[in-house]
Parts: sequence; structure tokens; C-alpha cells
Amino acid sequence: MMAAALAFVVDCLIGDPRSSLHPVVLMGKLISFFEGLLYHEQDSDRKKFFCGFVLMVCVLAVSYGAAEGILWLAALSGNPYVSLAVQAVCLSFMISPRNLAEAGREIRDYLLEGNLEMARFKVGWIVGRDTDKLTEGEATRAAVETISENTVDGVISPLFYFFVGGLPLAVAYRAANTMDSMIGYKNDKYLFFGRAAARMDDVWNYIPARLTGLMLVAAAFLLGFDWRGAWRILWRDASKHPSPNGGWTESTVAGALGVRLGGLNYYFGKPSFRTYMGDPVHALEARHITLAIHMMYAVTMMFLVLASAALWLLGGNMPGGFVL
Repeated sequence: MMAAALAFVVDCLIGDPRSSLHPVVLMGKLISFFEGLLYHEQDSDRKKFFCGFVLMVCVLAVSYGAAEGILWLAALSGNPYVSLAVQAVCLSFMISPRNLAEAGREIRDYLLEGNLEMARFKVGWIVGRDTDKLTEGEATRAAVETISENTVDGVISPLFYFFVGGLPLAVAYRAANTMDSMIGYKNDKYLFFGRAAARMDDVWNYIPARLTGLMLVAAAFLLGFDWRGAWRILWRDASKHPSPNGGWTESTVAGALGVRLGGLNYYFGKPSFRTYMGDPVHALEARHITLAIHMMYAVTMMFLVLASAALWLLGGNMPGGFVL
């Protein structure tokens, strides 16, 4: 567990450095390389799906193997502290609570300053929807939804798979999530080619999303938010989300904060309505972004504590190398 705790500390202190050598950037380049080899517009839908599946397997295999290789090289030192440091640093690249919090706070600050134009611009960095005409409430909603959903993708899921299978499995998860963000779209190009990646991402996040939803209820209780509302809205609205996993966090945060998420979005000028989650007890305001960030950090620390307890009960070790 020490490696995971250190990774969280490293992320809190340093964050995710922007570099062309960042592991996730390298994953993106790897995905683009295989896409260039395997995607052909003239292929049949069936062949596109098959080639997309091959891309997914290759990227996962290379990512997992690279992590195994890094651990092997670290072990050659014969010093357990070197291996611990390498695991912690590598895992810190797989999680992004600080970046998520910083993005949310930046949007919040612009909203508090009354600079809606810059708030819209910054929201466009973290969502795929059109942002040029967002109201203050819609910009807030986009930020709260993103923080809620990415509490799973960017924090809990990598930690969960590190707990289950060590660094290689956490890296494989990040590769799967990166594939989904790059090719998992329902458009003309990726509807079939990216389908395997999109489905696999749903599978990877299935258990972590549900664990996170339940932990968010506990976090609401610890933070003095409406935990009863979080519990009620979770079970009422989670299934309304178009993603099989996204509703478990968005609905719970909506219930805890007494706000309503979902609604009308625009993508490339085309309207898309997402079913509402939560009740509009309070109008969405910039402060709700701060509260969502607090819930994200509370859940992260809660998971680390629970994982430590689970490891203690299991005798201190997991097969994947997640060590106390």
C-alpha cells in the first residue's frame, strides 16, 4: 500500500507534468501508430471492428509488458526502496486528482470573477461538448459532471487495478481508458473501429464505478453533505446515464450537493439531451465545483485506507505485487 500512498503524495505535490515523454502521451502515440496501420476507410464494418479489436489487444499487451519491464529493471538494483520509488512514480502518472482539481478550481475562479468567456474556454479543455454559449450554471454543471465521472477514470480505477494486479494492471487500465478517449466514439469513423475499445473501457470501470458511488455516499456523510440524498439519488438516477458507469458517480454527487446534473448539451452544433440526475434543490453555483473536488479527494483517501485494511486482512500482500 505504501507505493499507492506515495503515488498520491507525489501527485498532490507535483501533479501530472506536461511532457512528450509522459506515459499517457506515449500511449496516445502508440494508439495512433496502430490506428494508422489498421484503420482503412474502405473496409467493411466487420473488418473495422476486427481491426479495432486487434489494436486494443496490441496496445494493452505493449502497455502491460512495458510496465513489467520497468519493474524488472528496478528489481535489478536489489534495493526494495528503489522498486518502491519506481512503482510510486509510475503510478503517480496513472492517476490525476491534482490535475482534475486544478482544472475545476480554474473554472470556478473565472466564474467567481465574472469572466464567463474564460470559464467557457477552460471548460472546453475538459469536455467534448460545445462551450461557446454556456451559461454560468451550464459551465458549473460541466465541471461538476467531469470531476464526478473522472473520479473513477482518473483516480479510483487506476488505484483499484494497482490493488488487484500491481503496476502492470494499472498501466493496462490507463491504456484502455486512453483508447476509449481517442477512438471510443459513436461517429462515422469510429462506430465500429472503436467499439471494442469503448466496450472494454466499460468493463474495466464497472466495479470501480460502483465502489466509488458507494464511497461517495460515505464521503458525503463525513463532509457533512446530504448523504441521505446521495443514497436516494444514486439508486433512483444512476441507471439514467447513457454510460453504464457514469451515473454511479454523477447521480451520487448530484444528490449530495442538492443539484441537478444532466440536461441539454450541444456537440458540433447538434443538440443532445442527457436525462436529468438529481433534484434542483440548489441552483448550480461556482461553489459546487469546490464541493465536488472535496468529495473526490475524500473518496481517494477513503479508498487508500480501505485498501490498506483489506491488505492487512489478507496478510499484507496481493498477487499483483501491491505490498504494504
